[in-house]
Amino acid sequence: MAKQLSSSDEMEPAEVAVAARGAGGDAKGSINLRIGAETRQLIDDAAAVLGKTRTEFMIDSARRQAIDVLLDQRLFALDSDRFDAFMRALDSAPEPGPKLRALMRRVPAWRS
Repeated sequence: MAKQLSSSDEMEPAEVAVAARGAGGDAKGSINLRIGAETRQLIDDAAAVLGKTRTEFMIDSARRQAIDVLLDQRLFALDSDRFDAFMRALDSAPEPGPKLRALMRRVPAWRS
């Protein structure tokens, strides 16, 4: 039976503990979460609908979300006209203005 999320479920703090083994390719770790009963039941209900365990559901969901977040930061698609316009804009960058020139003359904090 699915339940609706309440605002307290969406914003509830979670305590997260991560334990990982050595840097081997097949190494597995664990993540322990403290979540409210309503959120846990919601996850269990959704996992059951898909025929998955809670762990399988949470790993699949977190992995999918992580991939989406990273792709949103690294990948964008353009049709050929927009790609050409984008490339022209990159190739014809404006001349640096006085603020950029002043910034480039500054000594970076890590060098002072």
